[in-house]
Amino acid sequence: GDVANDRFVKQSKLEKLEPMDIVQKYTVDFHKVLDNFNFLPPTIEPTATGHIIEQIELIEKLIQVGVAYESKGSVYFDVFAYNEKGLNYGELSNRNIDELFANTRDLDGQNEKKNPQDFALWKNASPAHIMRWNSPWGEGFPGWHLECTAMSTKYLGETFDIHGGGMDLKFPHHECEIAQSKTCSGVTPVNYWMHTNMLLLNGQKMAKSTGNFILPNEILSGENDILPKPFSASVVRFFNMQANYRSILDFSGEALEASEKGHAKLMEAINFLDKIEAGNASTFNVQSWKNECYSAMNDDFNTPILISHLFEVVKVINQIKEQKASLTEVDLSELKTTMKAFVFDVLGLMNENTQDNSGKISGVVELLIKLRKEARENKDWALS
Repeated sequence: GDVANDRFVKQSKLEKLEPMDIVQKYTVDFHKVLDNFNFLPPTIEPTATGHIIEQIELIEKLIQVGVAYESKGSVYFDVFAYNEKGLNYGELSNRNIDELFANTRDLDGQNEKKNPQDFALWKNASPAHIMRWNSPWGEGFPGWHLECTAMSTKYLGETFDIHGGGMDLKFPHHECEIAQSKTCSGVTPVNYWMHTNMLLLNGQKMAKSTGNFILPNEILSGENDILPKPFSASVVRFFNMQANYRSILDFSGEALEASEKGHAKLMEAINFLDKIEAGNASTFNVQSWKNECYSAMNDDFNTPILISHLFEVVKVINQIKEQKASLTEVDLSELKTTMKAFVFDVLGLMNENTQDNSGKISGVVELLIKLRKEARENKDWALS
């Protein structure tokens, strides 16, 4: 997000865009990425700056119940006061409060706090600070964690099912969200926390400072110096889901090329499904296979296991081609429905190879990729 935003803002300055034009352009670009990668768009897209009133009201309530205090124009959440109410700051990350205080770093504003681990709900704005709003405590701006609690409560209620985010947000960000919400509502705000692990690029951490990063649309266009060629959005989705979302994933050209081959085999098998004729007996237990697919997804969205089950069907389809296997009409119908549901509706993959002349198109694309690579090696940028 920071990398994309930094590059976008620089480009916006070059184009001399006004602030609202920047917001509009960013929103349009964001929706294009969602559409390209076959993501469903959000129902509502609230902004933190559009909910300052709600955040101020939330702070006032936290002060009223005794877990927040004002200090020099700023307001802080009192972690000790929260725990003294019988609650547990650290429950999500399984940290105890003694450990938290022992590992405290010396950060800006610590001299304003009662306790080192207290976190900011509202910060007093210095004269140089651009973003500032009036509040009961003077001009300032909300703390990092407050906006999430205010907006999720407003649009999803005091308790909602799933909260996503990277593992690096588990502490302190999500821990602070829980504390804010529990104090105000008295109930657990989230039923299931889904924390994704890190995405590496060629074995290294993605970082703006090292240049080791790539933007989504650059993967599709091939306009980058990291990957050997462009890759389709469906292949990228397929690659990502070959690892569980809680696992570290290494994004590389070699890995994407391997996924591209697997994706092609899967789509080839699906395209052949509608050409299969029913037999008198079934040599494959469709119902048992279907149950295993559901079990994989019910096991913390275990997409790697689901994909392995999908390739069991690829094998069966190839056996049917060779007349070494068969399915009754009932089983064949069930297999078609279930296979397409998991591939297209659950995994969200796209069938990009349905034309009879797909082999010719693929050959042309490969030729263009080869020519472009040669042009780049010869530094013929115009041709590439």
